[in-house]
Amino acid sequence: MRTQQAAARGALTYKEIGEQPAALRDAYEEALRRKDWAQAYLADPSVEQTLFIGSGSSYYQSITMAATYRSWLGRDALALPSSDLLLIRKQVAAEDKKTVVFGVSRSGESTEVVKALESVRGLPDWKLAGATCYPESSMAALGDSLAAKLGQEKSTVMTKSLASMIVGIQTAIASVSGNEARLADMAAVVENQADRVREGEKLALELVQSRHFDKTVYLGLGAMFGIAQEGCLKLKEMSNTWTESYGTLEFRHGPKSIVDPHTCVIVLVSEQSRAAELKVAQEMKEYGAHVVVVTAKAGDDTAFADTVVPTGLPDAADEARAAATLPFLQYYGFYTAMLRGVDPDNPRNLTQVVRI
Repeated sequence: MRTQQAAARGALTYKEIGEQPAALRDAYEEALRRKDWAQAYLADPSVEQTLFIGSGSSYYQSITMAATYRSWLGRDALALPSSDLLLIRKQVAAEDKKTVVFGVSRSGESTEVVKALESVRGLPDWKLAGATCYPESSMAALGDSLAAKLGQEKSTVMTKSLASMIVGIQTAIASVSGNEARLADMAAVVENQADRVREGEKLALELVQSRHFDKTVYLGLGAMFGIAQEGCLKLKEMSNTWTESYGTLEFRHGPKSIVDPHTCVIVLVSEQSRAAELKVAQEMKEYGAHVVVVTAKAGDDTAFADTVVPTGLPDAADEARAAATLPFLQYYGFYTAMLRGVDPDNPRNLTQVVRI
């Protein structure tokens, strides 16, 4: 399906998006093998505070990880930018609570996450852990890390790495949840990702070829809010396009004023809030936007949408479908870059690892 134009530019990014099925399966199987890790860092009943920290895409996936932890384990968790824990710790965390902090970093070398972990490793009753694709990294040396090795990438923009780390952590959470349905959900996500990659590319290419948009807005709630922010970043990084992301209903409180017929609004629907979110999507359609609904399945209630992206797994937990939404979002960024003559393998001003 890949166009001839994409042959020279974006070769790495294109290849790595397509490698997600194998990367997700590897991360899933590694999480199952490391049940002891999940017990130690996710299931300790004495832990009072659980933090997921990351920077950029790693922070956005931390939002999804923390939402999954809260929903599946019924315990509190918080996602933070690494710099918050490093620079303003007393504003964002309680130092006197028994805490597990998970660093999230593809490379395990991002300066902010490494320094943030170093800054708290001497605190009493704080344990350090992590999620990475590089088990020999500096971050992994600081805290016992779950490694998604097939998520390792050569490209700057995170694609399969992010999807595989999310699946690894979600599988680990499911493994200690006491709920066999959550483990079945993760198995189904892994099994179906090849379909999501194939369909996601087809729908993204059709959308990009059909219209030019001045702006794209991404909307989502809970675990899908982290994915909305990540989708927004993928388009921005790959194509140098200005985009925005919001909580779905929050978008109605002022930001919707930017919507016009040159706007694409992508709504990542959580099934538990389906009716409310589709109402927002339909309102954006009435303002003239091209509306994309990413949902478990199409129905009469999505007939108004210009594009429907089915993720499948309608009986799975909302959080489990997070990775299933990613191929479409990544290909949308990729093919927008191709249309604009931008090379997603070499995004402007960016490097694979951010050091300070």
